[in-house]
Amino acid sequence: MQALAQFAEAFIGVFQQGGETFMGLVTGIVPMLVVLMTAVNALITLIGPEKVDRVGEIAGRPGIGYYPVRYIILPFLAVFFLTNPMAYTLGRFLPERYKPAFYDAAVSYVHPPLGLFPHINPGELFVWAGIAAGITQLGLGLGDLAIRYALVGLVVIFIRGIVTERITAVLIGRQATSTTAAQAAD
Repeated sequence: MQALAQFAEAFIGVFQQGGETFMGLVTGIVPMLVVLMTAVNALITLIGPEKVDRVGEIAGRPGIGYYPVRYIILPFLAVFFLTNPMAYTLGRFLPERYKPAFYDAAVSYVHPPLGLFPHINPGELFVWAGIAAGITQLGLGLGDLAIRYALVGLVVIFIRGIVTERITAVLIGRQATSTTAAQAAD
């Protein structure tokens, strides 16, 4: 009988812990995200949606010359100003075919600049702190590492954006081909 009572207590304990975790989110990150989303939407309204759309339009132009705008500048600005996880919403101003690549670039840049800009992703600051502890034990400076880490991150997001854009184009082409074939069969 005592084992059954202990099982019941443990069972309800799981839900109590889940409730505590949920309340932590409700009183922590959720209000911050709501306020941040409200502020960003207000800023877009003040600037003018057409001007913000224009930045997305410029970044969304086809051609190799727009790759740096789309996969370096836009993700950097998104991550720096909007931080993680709000940064990904800036992709909404891009054409659909570029959104997966923008997301890949932005999500790949939330860690590299932490040594210079810890506000970008404070929940993951422990990653940088672990690296920094090792570098400090070796007697090396953190400034050079932080700058190199951020710059290498820019190179990586540029490459990832281009590769993901190519993969997306192939998948869109395949989907269009199979859709055309299915329509022809009907």
